[in-house]
Amino acid sequence: MRLQGKICLITGSGSGIGRSTAVRFAEEGAVVIVNDLNDRDGNETVAEIRSNGGEAFYYGANVTEPDKVEAMVADIIAVHGRIDVLFNNAGISGVGKLHETELAQWERVLQVNVIGVYIVSKAVLPHMMERRNGSIINMSSCIAEIGLAQRAPYAASKGAVLSLTKSMQVDYAPYHIRVNALLPGTILTPFVERYLKESYEDPEAGYRSLKARQLSGDLGRPSDVAQAAVFLASDESTFVMGSPFYVDGGATFGKNA
Repeated sequence: MRLQGKICLITGSGSGIGRSTAVRFAEEGAVVIVNDLNDRDGNETVAEIRSNGGEAFYYGANVTEPDKVEAMVADIIAVHGRIDVLFNNAGISGVGKLHETELAQWERVLQVNVIGVYIVSKAVLPHMMERRNGSIINMSSCIAEIGLAQRAPYAASKGAVLSLTKSMQVDYAPYHIRVNALLPGTILTPFVERYLKESYEDPEAGYRSLKARQLSGDLGRPSDVAQAAVFLASDESTFVMGSPFYVDGGATFGKNA
């Protein structure tokens, strides 16, 4: 029970990596605060956790809306007294070369992936600072470190998150708050499954292409990222600060022959 009694807020935890992490945190004894835009998905995550004997609560709020986020955080503090772990997981993808990307799409990706991290962290940090304790995990991507075709807006957003993580760590280390980033490779989430079906005439060929990027020879699973998040949320990682934590099957630093 590596997270026994910790109050953990996970944004975008109605599906994919967020849901897998919420379930895994609960298995480790955390009280999980599930946040999502989709009430049905969020409540399904809560139901899954509770059916396994865990403790979870759902809060619907858009991470890009400061008033809604502040109200959510205030309610969590009023009910639970604190937030020990914040996992800024909510995010969207963005496909396209820079010159092909419309401004509205560019702004939307950065709004959710970067400004969303800012808004939620800004609401949570004062409470962590008051208690002089906390762990923040920001969802970046290995794309922040490598070039990948037709991912300009997404790459820009995840690079910003990685840089923000390092800057936040310097600012909040005096308050004993740890801030780290997860950098997954391609993870087989519902989004990726849908992307394969919609973007390739032969989805299996697309799948083989994606697998070839990883030295592991396969895509990661949401549970792979969830396991890494457990470590960063737990007291086992007290000496891990401002770090990019790669969960990418070797995509960043390796290259298949």
